[in-house]
Amino acid sequence: MPERRDRRRAPRSRHGLSGASPLLGGPLTTAAGAEEPRSPSPAYDARGGALDHPPQAPEAHPEPRELRTLIPPSDEGRALDDWGRSERVYDLLEPVLDFYYRHWFRVDVGGIENVPADGGALLVSNHAGALPPDGPMIVQAIRHEHPRPRPVYMLGENWFKGYPGVGMLANKIGLVGAHPANAQRLLRDEGRLALVFPEGQKGSRKLYWQRYRLRRFGRGGFVRTAIRAGVPIVPVAVIGAEEAMPIFAHVPLLQRLTGLIYFPVNHAFPHFGLAAAGMYLPAKFKIRFLEPVDLSAHGAEDAEDVALVQSIAEDIRGRIQAELDTLLAARTSVWFG
Repeated sequence: MPERRDRRRAPRSRHGLSGASPLLGGPLTTAAGAEEPRSPSPAYDARGGALDHPPQAPEAHPEPRELRTLIPPSDEGRALDDWGRSERVYDLLEPVLDFYYRHWFRVDVGGIENVPADGGALLVSNHAGALPPDGPMIVQAIRHEHPRPRPVYMLGENWFKGYPGVGMLANKIGLVGAHPANAQRLLRDEGRLALVFPEGQKGSRKLYWQRYRLRRFGRGGFVRTAIRAGVPIVPVAVIGAEEAMPIFAHVPLLQRLTGLIYFPVNHAFPHFGLAAAGMYLPAKFKIRFLEPVDLSAHGAEDAEDVALVQSIAEDIRGRIQAELDTLLAARTSVWFG
């Protein structure tokens, strides 16, 4: 039996239109408004994350050091810098700081020439006393005694951000969260002076009978930071802070109830409450800036050498402890020096 022919025929031409014309049911061309053909969807990856960045060509990743050009140059005349430090707020507080610096603590400064006049440097100091006054006094020493005064940023723990008003004020006077990224930008990219206290809370909560006995300098993170940033370390020794705001005891129960990092008992707290923050005893301060530790011979890979980092950290700790012992041996009076 002959094969039946398909009776369906292509549409006839109407006024010169062929059957392939879109008006007669033919495919729609791009010129007539059709969308561009889409590329096929990639295969589903069970291990892929929805928030993963899409792959990019190698040239899309610039060298990290080339990103320095994106950071604006430092402008000392700015009222508010990128870190939240306000020169206007600092100027308002400076009369109070100067009163403590010049008249109350009568700060005696030595070795100020060891602080670099330009470029980044990491200042490393001992730390002690309830509401330690050593940090602000070091800042004021550089501000008043250095031939080229420069802002000093203090790298501190983030606990202060949890207290209303305290965190904002701390940022205004130059306190920056102690994060490696912050330290690298301050020291390497912006060439700033940064002050760090490796003893941390272990130093500020020392009791009076433990004064001037340096605690362990953590795991040497400050050395690792300085090596990666390629900046020197300037050791700083301070005496007077541990007598200005001594700690006689701690009350762990009240520490848990109040949420404070520690609950000290001294000559002014807790019986004077918040007013104790300004009730420092008039101890004579002595600040010594020691010879810088040059780390330029160490490459970035040396920052991962745990033994090397610990060795440098212990050497710096030993220098500060030796200077403290020398200052204490020469001191004839806590109040008059």
